[in-house]
Order: sequence, then structure tokens, then C-alpha cells
Amino acid sequence: MPSFPSCLSASAGFMHNGIRRLRRISGRAAVLIMAAGLSACSGPQIEDYAGSGPELRIDDYFLGHTRGWGMVQDYRGEVMRRFVVDVIGSMQGNQLILEEDFVYADGETQHRRWTFTPAGDRQWTGRAADVTGEAIATTRGNALRMNYVLQVPIDDSTWEFSMDDWMYLQPDGRILNRTSMRKLGLEAANITLAFQRCPCDSPAAEPK
Repeated sequence: MPSFPSCLSASAGFMHNGIRRLRRISGRAAVLIMAAGLSACSGPQIEDYAGSGPELRIDDYFLGHTRGWGMVQDYRGEVMRRFVVDVIGSMQGNQLILEEDFVYADGETQHRRWTFTPAGDRQWTGRAADVTGEAIATTRGNALRMNYVLQVPIDDSTWEFSMDDWMYLQPDGRILNRTSMRKLGLEAANITLAFQRCPCDSPAAEPK
């Protein structure tokens, strides 16, 4: 999903900022950062939202046309990119197919196709061309958490980033979405989105 997110055709500029920081990490410092990343496990858990409402069901919410407005921020919080994404969802058998089309403020466009398969207790597995292995998405109450590894081309190589993606369904029908993008436990960027089912309040347009 978008953010599911997935709005992640990140600019080389902010990626290189994060990578330069990673290259300065060595020995004991790297161990400390990785330990800090592991300590994040004590943060919010999806089970914390059990019983909250309204209930988020992705195979209901994302059927048809959904639009999202988002931004990408680097590790300092500086906004590096803004975008609009249109999502078309359909069911093929028991699988949820999401076709995502992004338009960035600089004119770049991007397409991603997600295939989600139910995997038991309000859980889905997801696959996309630029995702390593499977994404694991779990819903409880009004929240969804999805974890996956995203492949990002940088210069002549491909880097893999761990994505921690949270979505929250609001009483007015909108979804608020935030994704943390990490390497070796260090946050390189985060993505923030707001989704609305269409017909939407605003027409699709390139963000200014």
C-alpha cells in the first residue's frame, strides 16, 4: 500500500544524506545504533489498538478509487518531496490488488502494484516488484501495521531499507499514514500521508 505507502521513489539528495551518516558509523557506534533499533520493539504495538474504532479493513477501504496526499522528510525533518497518489483496488479471488500511481511535485511519476493475500487473524502478506520477500500487514481496531524491506536504487547499486508503516482510520473516513524508513536501525527518512476515498474533496493534481 502507499506507504504501505510505498510512495518511496526517494530523491538521491536526501538518501545520500542518510547514507553519508551511515558510512561514518563503525565499530562500537554501529552496535549502539543497532541496539537502539532493537529497543524500538518496546514502542507501540498493533495489539494496543484492539477494540479501537472505527475498524479498518483494507479489503473494504481500498476497493475502488482512493487518493492520498503526502510528503517525504529526511532525518532532520526537512520536507524533501511532496506527491499525490491515486490507488485503484480490486479483488481477484481472495487477493487484494492495489495499483498505485504517484505524481511528485518535480514531475516524476511512479507506479507500483501490490498483491495482498489473507494470512489468518486479520493479517495479510503483500508482494511488490521492489519489495524483498513479503510484507506482513496486521490490523487491529482502527490501525494497521505493515513491515517490509524496500529496494531503493542509489547511483549504481540498490540499497535495502526496513519500512515500518502505520495507518489509522479516522471517524471522518480518512486514513492517516506514517512510515519510518531505516537502515541499520537509523532513520533515513519518513513518509506522511492522508488518504481519502473518492470522489474526493480535491481533484488530482501535481503538488505545488
